Amino acid sequence: MPLTDTAIRAAKAGDKPYKLADGGGLYLLVNPTGSRLWRLKYRIEGKEKLLAIGPYPDVTLAKARERRDDAKKAIIDGADPSALKKQSREEAKAAPSLPLSSSPWCIWGSAL
Repeated sequence: MPLTDTAIRAAKAGDKPYKLADGGGLYLLVNPTGSRLWRLKYRIEGKEKLLAIGPYPDVTLAKARERRDDAKKAIIDGADPSALKKQSREEAKAAPSLPLSSSPWCIWGSAL
């Protein structure tokens, strides 16, 4: 049976971490600290992998299901969702946050 938002909000921390399954490999991990984290378990090339989707309530149930569906599409296309996530994170890290020409140091340096 799929999860509901009411069931997620009612999930309380216990002595040990436990999982609330939603379907399609998506589950909510409830930790003893009270944090609730979305995870997706999937297999690619015979290996079981785990994709961290994000914390609840920052990532809602609907958004978690949408990200699960996107990851499943990537798997069907032959791509590893974890590798794609890592690649996009590295690209964002490598890209400059501001164009060089808008940097105040560049403008001040050219006036000297």
